[in-house]
Amino acid sequence: MIEVERAQARDAPDIAPLFDAYRSFFTAGSDLAVSARFLGERLASAESVVYGARADGRWRGFAQLYPLWSSWYCARIWFLSDLYVAEDARGRGLGRLLVERVKAHAHETGASSVMVELPRSEPHLQAFYSSLGFAEDDVFGLARYRLPGV
Repeated sequence: MIEVERAQARDAPDIAPLFDAYRSFFTAGSDLAVSARFLGERLASAESVVYGARADGRWRGFAQLYPLWSSWYCARIWFLSDLYVAEDARGRGLGRLLVERVKAHAHETGASSVMVELPRSEPHLQAFYSSLGFAEDDVFGLARYRLPGV
């Protein structure tokens, strides 16, 4: 049985290994202490919303959202920053359930949309998110200014 629930700050130590595995995939480095601290701080300060998927009594995946605002629409936007499912739990629909819960959260909070960045290194994600109703933005592309040393 798979359960999706909103994580609390007390859940950070249990979700941190998944968060660290997610970060390691994109940064080629693991640092569980940094991952646990960052995740714990976000949850404790309510700076992010994390939904976790439990299967077989263990956290097996998570989605992390950050709040944004649209000045154009005077409405909340949720940024789906992170989605990860443990390798040995993939193929069971956990990612899909997590994204569906994210969409429900956006609806429940009166948001105008959910945004997600799709890394060019993961082209299969375009089809995954498209199957869940996400579409390329008609108006905006993404540009980023990187601060020196970051």
